[in-house]
Amino acid sequence: MARHPRRRSKLKRPYDIVLFGATGYAGTLTAEYLARNAPEDCSWALAGRDTAKLEALRERLAAIEPACSTLPLVHADSGDPDSLRALAESARVVASTVGPFIWYGEGLVAACAEAGTDYVDLTGEPEFVDAMYVRYDARARETGARLVHSCGFDSVPTDIGVLFTVQQLPEGAPLNVDGFVRTNAAFSGGTFASALTAMGRGPQTMRAARERRLYEPRLVGRRARAPMGTPHFSRETGVWALPLPTLDPQVVARSAVALPRYGPDFRYRHYAAVKTLPMALGGVAGAGAALAVAQVPPARSWLMGRVEPGQGPSAERRGNSWFITRFVGEGGGRRVFTEVSGGDPGYDETAKMLSESALSLAFDELPPTAGQVTTAMAMGDALLARLRAAGLTFRVAHVR
Repeated sequence: MARHPRRRSKLKRPYDIVLFGATGYAGTLTAEYLARNAPEDCSWALAGRDTAKLEALRERLAAIEPACSTLPLVHADSGDPDSLRALAESARVVASTVGPFIWYGEGLVAACAEAGTDYVDLTGEPEFVDAMYVRYDARARETGARLVHSCGFDSVPTDIGVLFTVQQLPEGAPLNVDGFVRTNAAFSGGTFASALTAMGRGPQTMRAARERRLYEPRLVGRRARAPMGTPHFSRETGVWALPLPTLDPQVVARSAVALPRYGPDFRYRHYAAVKTLPMALGGVAGAGAALAVAQVPPARSWLMGRVEPGQGPSAERRGNSWFITRFVGEGGGRRVFTEVSGGDPGYDETAKMLSESALSLAFDELPPTAGQVTTAMAMGDALLARLRAAGLTFRVAHVR
C-alpha cells in the first residue's frame, strides 16, 4: 500500500466531516448519532439535494443538541459534479449514505479522490467497490485520499472482528478464521433496493471483479484467501452454517493482503448461522427465489416498490434487534473463539459504525495509508477502541 507523506488528519478545510444523504433513513440516524456524540470541537455539516428537508432535519437535531441549531447545510446532488466537487473540497472527511451506490455513488468518490478528501460509505455492493478501485485508487493514492467503503454492518463487525481474532493468535503462523453471523434485524427500503440491485447485476459484478484483478498487485511471499465455504453443521458453534455471498469476505481478504499480522497463509470463510435444519433449508430456498426474481427487471422493479426508499423499521423494532458474529480462529497450535455483538445492526449500529469511522479518520493517529483501503487497514485498533467505547462488544469467548 502506497504511503502518502502528508498527515491527512491535518487538512485545513471548513468542515471536519460532511454527511451526504443526511435526510434519508440511514442518513438521519447517522446525523442523530453525530449530534449526540461528535466532540465539541468537531465542525460538521449536513449535505443533500433538498434544502427544505435539510432544514427540517437540523431542527430535529437541535432538539437533541441545541448547538445543532446552527449546523451548516450544504447543497449537493449526486447528478451535479460541480456540487460534489465543492462538497469534497469543503471537508476533511465525507460520509455518504446515498445508495444504491452503483447508481448514485461514483461522482462523490471521484470528487474525493481528486480533492484528497477522506471518504466513507455504507455500500455492500461488490461491483461498486471494484469499479471504484479500478477508476480512482491510483488518483487517491496520489492525492492522499483514503477511500473506505463498507463502514456499516457491511463490513465493520467482520473486518474489525477478524482483526481482533487474528490478534489473539500467534504471529508468523498460517491462520484460518471462520465467521458465523446471526441477527433478527429488519431492513429499510434503501437496503432492499441496494440488495436487489446487486443480485440483479451478476454479469456486471463478475466483470468488475475480473477488471480489478488486472490492476491489483500480486501478493509475493504470502497468501490470503476468502473461499466460499459449503453448507454444514458447525460443531464448534452448534449451528447450521450457510455460506454468505456478501462483500465481507472480500474485505477481510484485502485486509489480510495488506497487513502482515495475518500471517504467511491466511484463509477466511463467512457463514450465516441458523439454529435448525428446517430454517437452514428455508433460508436457502428464500435466497434462491430472491436471486431468481432479481434477474427479471420488471419483477425486480415491482419488488423494490413494495418498500419505499426512506422507510425502515420503527424505533421499537430496532430496539428489539440484535446481532452476534462468532469467529473461530486457529493457527500456530492455538484455537480461539471470539464474539462481536451489538444491537440493531442495519441502522442503529450502522449509524454508529459509520460515524465512528468518519470521526476516526478525522481525529485519530492512524497509519499513513491512501487509496482504496479497508477499515482494518485505515483505522484498525483505533476504530476497535472507538466501537468498544460506543457500546459494541468484542470479546474472547474461549481459548484452547
